[in-house]
Amino acid sequence: MRVLGVDPGLTRCGVGVVEGVAGRPLTMRGVGVVRTPADAELGLRLVAIEQGIEQWLDEYEPEYVAVERVFSQHNVRTVMGTAQASAVAMLCAARRGIPVALHTPSEVKAAVTGNGRADKAQVGAMVTRLLRLAEPPKPADAADALALAICHIWRAPAQTRLQQAAARIGPDRAVAQNRLQQAAAAHAAHQASKGRTA
Repeated sequence: MRVLGVDPGLTRCGVGVVEGVAGRPLTMRGVGVVRTPADAELGLRLVAIEQGIEQWLDEYEPEYVAVERVFSQHNVRTVMGTAQASAVAMLCAARRGIPVALHTPSEVKAAVTGNGRADKAQVGAMVTRLLRLAEPPKPADAADALALAICHIWRAPAQTRLQQAAARIGPDRAVAQNRLQQAAAAHAAHQASKGRTA
């Protein structure tokens, strides 16, 4: 499985590609940051992010794209920029038919370090160890992007099993509901006929 992780941001959008399967050693295929100038017009910055992500999709051809799920922060302006960059990444993947997974920061930290409240230094250190790198990727946005890809590779099998189980339960539940409705209708008809004959 090859996953492009995207740590969204307007000024620095971390990107990293990891390949492998759960339970086996993982391999980093590429890591970097798509940058935009802080003084540029918003629309132009979003176009620059789109172009950068498209280049990564062209070069690495990932099977999945894992994007950090935007969560509420005190700084609304930061959240807006992060959400806009996140939407661009999802759009680029969707346009190519690549499945997109969203993971919260705490899910990623827990998957990579075992602690959902780990700091950036801990995440960087574990990414370095898990991918057998000489040093932590810099800036932290790049390490976070790799962590997202690792998280998805490790979580995807369990998520797939849950989805398959839900799909199996779905038809059974529909059949059960249909039988219940039929029984209720039959009971109502029986009660109605008793009322008519009384």
